[in-house]
Amino acid sequence: MEFADKLGVSDRIVSRWEADGEQASIRMVNQAALDTLLAKADKDTQGRFVGILAADDVPTHTVIEPEGEGTSSGDYVKYPGDGRLMACVPEGIFLSGPRDEPIWVDEFLIDTFPTTNADYARFCAATRHAVPEHWENGRCPRDLYDHPVVHVTWRDADAYATWAGKSLPTAEQWEKAARGTSGRTFPWGDQKTAAKCNVRETGVESTTSVSRYHSGVSPYGVYDMVGNVWEWLATATTPGRYELRGSAFTSPLFRGAPAVPNDANNMMHDDDTGFRCTATPAQMASQKR
Repeated sequence: MEFADKLGVSDRIVSRWEADGEQASIRMVNQAALDTLLAKADKDTQGRFVGILAADDVPTHTVIEPEGEGTSSGDYVKYPGDGRLMACVPEGIFLSGPRDEPIWVDEFLIDTFPTTNADYARFCAATRHAVPEHWENGRCPRDLYDHPVVHVTWRDADAYATWAGKSLPTAEQWEKAARGTSGRTFPWGDQKTAAKCNVRETGVESTTSVSRYHSGVSPYGVYDMVGNVWEWLATATTPGRYELRGSAFTSPLFRGAPAVPNDANNMMHDDDTGFRCTATPAQMASQKR
């Protein structure tokens, strides 16, 4: 609705463009408005726009501008199922857990950002899945569109992943995407730097935009692997309970170390718990058929 207001068109028109995808037919006056809006956008928004223009068959390499030691770049692809940007994590061994034990993980893709409110709203609209209970009148507040979705149970997260043709990450996948191969304590290195993420010490006391902390990205260019929201994983700990990783704005920095596990009942939901998805090369290939 906010986007439609900026363009001077109805939200139904924007929804139709979104549904039609690359086949959308856009009037010249509306295309001009879109071009003007993009030209006035900040560099981060323009960079994300370039990233999602990736052709389905060609991975796009998008460089994250360095903002300090530990900042990395990543190879990104646009996933056909839900149109989200995903980072490529190659197969190989990485150092896992508090003891840095060598573990093999096959190649996979992982969402560059946690699932946002806007992403989840599209899922709910497409499937008639119940929206998070704190959304007023069933709609997410406009200023939270690019914040991670919260108040979602493990079952909600799994339902989204299934709809998108993806999966929730295993503990090993998530940890490798966060730490890289060499056993870093945090995505950016071994330094205890709370300013690189949204944790209790940062003092924000709420969720933030998923693209805010550029200097805290992982070796594969993945954002928010520490702080902002806890993330549901596919790995069960006991019947009905699943792992969470990453900590949140409510947690101290040390809880966010990617090697440190947490878990919860699959029906738990809170204002600091969300998720992101992974996909195998086979899942990616199946989406292109």
